[in-house]
Amino acid sequence: MALCENAGRCGGCFYQEIPYEEQLKMKETEVYELLRPAIEGDFCFEPIIPSPLEYAYRNKMEFSFGDQQRDGPLTLGLHQKKSFFNILNADDCRIAHPDFGKILRVTREYFTRLGIGYFHKKSHIGYLRHLLIRRAVKTGEILIDLVSSTQTVEFVADGLWDRICAGEEAMRKAGRGLREEMLEALLEENILKGYVERLRRLEEEGELAGRIVGILHTRNDSPADAIRDDGTEILYGEGFFYEELLGLRFKISPFSFFQTNTLGAEKLYDKVREYAGTEFEKKPVIYDLYSGTGTITQLMSAVAERAIGVEIVEEAVLAARENAERNGIANCSFLVGDVLKVIQEGGQLLRADGTAEDAPRPDLIILDPPRDGIHPKALKRILDYGADTLIYIACKPKSLARDLLPMQAAGYRVKKVCCVDMFPQTNNVEAVALLSHEAPNSHINVKIG
Repeated sequence: MALCENAGRCGGCFYQEIPYEEQLKMKETEVYELLRPAIEGDFCFEPIIPSPLEYAYRNKMEFSFGDQQRDGPLTLGLHQKKSFFNILNADDCRIAHPDFGKILRVTREYFTRLGIGYFHKKSHIGYLRHLLIRRAVKTGEILIDLVSSTQTVEFVADGLWDRICAGEEAMRKAGRGLREEMLEALLEENILKGYVERLRRLEEEGELAGRIVGILHTRNDSPADAIRDDGTEILYGEGFFYEELLGLRFKISPFSFFQTNTLGAEKLYDKVREYAGTEFEKKPVIYDLYSGTGTITQLMSAVAERAIGVEIVEEAVLAARENAERNGIANCSFLVGDVLKVIQEGGQLLRADGTAEDAPRPDLIILDPPRDGIHPKALKRILDYGADTLIYIACKPKSLARDLLPMQAAGYRVKKVCCVDMFPQTNNVEAVALLSHEAPNSHINVKIG
């Protein structure tokens, strides 16, 4: 496939000019060289698993409004490499489905025509901030979320008010009617209504391969250049979409965690189930920590006596419970809370209301933490359970390398590691490690470097 128009300028696809087979070799080598010094003894480093799709694999993209040069035209897309301010139009982004680019183009053109400006990172003045798009690979359902500040649109519309005031002759001919009509057009409610109509027309004209199931508007007044939900309203349809994974169906809200590469996630979770299936003669009790919308918890339920998911985001837990019920899974339960606080001494799990429940001792704990890994205090409590087996899913292998040290000191031995490429064309890769508890309360001398 030809390079995208932003090749070499966008800060995302560092490996786009490298053949995919070579990308895989590079990632495999990098992870092995990172982990080998941290692992004591022999272990099986399995061949990297490629993504089923090299392009158009992402089911979620977060785009920013801005400009490419100072006081330039409105842009909507991704950050320019090594730039905090410059935003490149990303209509041609190849790691997302072409539907993303069509929605981007229509959105940019709509707000450009109205003259509505973006939120400036220095002055914190402006309206347009981000556009979040989620598109299911299996179902084709599309969820669109426009993220803006709460600043009144008529005060941040670049040039539109000037154009109204400059139209003296038109105003004189039309009287107050034109002025009132233009002012009415500036009302946020009408602007958003027009935006919804424009997006729906894109679908009605057959431009999209997928189907828009929801259009949302999220408020965000945080000075940080990141999407934060200070309140979301549904402008059209639903506030969620559905995706399918290994035969199960998942309801996903705009901000809940779900692997961004659906087909790659099936490869990843197949590997997790394979690791779990080789370790036990009977069905184990499984804890899924950092469980998100409960995808792993539910996918592991078929091989588990009981599966318990723990996740700090309440919205994600509610979705997980609903998903489990919809999928007819009865041996799963989900708790809201920080892993550090939920896992208590004495084999208890702390509920959100502060009460505790006696929990069965886990035979297997699955760890799928954020990029920065597991907090040391939380990791100590996890290790104190003394589960027979740990499976660590790392979206940042460097965090895995760090967390392996206390795991091995607590008597766990690394048996297998496998890389799964969830992010073709980029320098990111996931790694899965299987650890067995073979020497309780012993300490292993771990070689570093």
